[in-house]
Amino acid sequence: MQTVFSHPLFAPVLTTLVIIALFPLVAGYIVLVERKVLADFQVRLGPMRVGPHGLLQPIADALKLMLKEDIIPTDADKVIFWFAPVISTFTGLTAFAVLPFAPKIFVADVNVGLLVISAMSAVGILGIILGGWSSNSHYPLLGALRSAAQLVSYEVALAFALVSGVMVAGTLSMRGIVQAQLDRGIWFVFDNYFFMIVPFAVYIIAATAETNRAPFDLPEAESELVAGFHTEYSGFRWALYFLAEYANIFVVSAVAVTLFWGGWLRPFPSVGWLAIPLDYAFPVVLFVGSGALTFPMVKKLKDPIQQKVLVLVALLLVGLGALFAIPLVNQAVIGLFWFLLKVSSIIYLMIWFRGTFPRFRYDQLMDIGWKIAIPVGMVAVLVNAVIGMWRHP
Repeated sequence: MQTVFSHPLFAPVLTTLVIIALFPLVAGYIVLVERKVLADFQVRLGPMRVGPHGLLQPIADALKLMLKEDIIPTDADKVIFWFAPVISTFTGLTAFAVLPFAPKIFVADVNVGLLVISAMSAVGILGIILGGWSSNSHYPLLGALRSAAQLVSYEVALAFALVSGVMVAGTLSMRGIVQAQLDRGIWFVFDNYFFMIVPFAVYIIAATAETNRAPFDLPEAESELVAGFHTEYSGFRWALYFLAEYANIFVVSAVAVTLFWGGWLRPFPSVGWLAIPLDYAFPVVLFVGSGALTFPMVKKLKDPIQQKVLVLVALLLVGLGALFAIPLVNQAVIGLFWFLLKVSSIIYLMIWFRGTFPRFRYDQLMDIGWKIAIPVGMVAVLVNAVIGMWRHP
């Protein structure tokens, strides 16, 4: 047994299995958070019926999708229609292989990890194009063509933003990028006299467009294209597209965190005396405080089963907070804590965009990509190169 645990493939294989097993559940709860946040923006409650405060809604949604009839249009290309969502899901989940969740939590440490993620992002569009074409319907085809044009437009701006970060880091390795920020003692978003904020902003805009999120969700514009490229999909195949979308959202958020926000590093990683308040006190207060705030909500529920579920959630939060107070446990998971907290912040920002901005017209979307994002990204690369040469001649 000790030989198994010490094998060099044990940690990567375990991480892979955990990602495959947990991500569908994580994606479901990201959707729940999105629905709750959007409801709060609109002064509503959001899902409340399944479980206490709607906490079990993702499980109900998953059961519904698995039980729905899987319909294939009569005139569709059945093989490609079946295979298209698999391509999108596979490429989205494959990108997880090179993401460093913590110093020792990763699947593969590839020296061109950022290039691998960019390649998977480009290949993933094939699933959308094939899905729209194989449906043999006007609306899916138009949605697929829009998505392809949108990807080409914003992939260039995204590349310029990534190049700015790579120039500062001096490596394409995802772990190497985080290590470079640790060596500099500062997150890259604040580096080069704060000018790296510009490529970070370009990246967020381009990443939002690449994932077809509002206000760049024209490939799925309900008022024009019904449901866009997946209009003809239902049941499990529709769920695969859904899973691919949220996998891509997580990946682009993780890349932003790794390249600009220090990855698994806490704020001010070079300031030693902040280790106790940020690595120990903050997570303990966050989880224990959240658990304490959950207990009063139990009295408002009338269903005894829902009360027990909410008590269990509160105890789980308090228990997590207590675990962070144990030095051995803290050292093992604090990097993962900071990484997921930052990724959650980027995902929340994308949800905020959806709740705030109206959908762009197609000409506006193209103007933002070609006339604003690409020129600004190009200037950011040049300015960061000049600053880098001046600082390190």
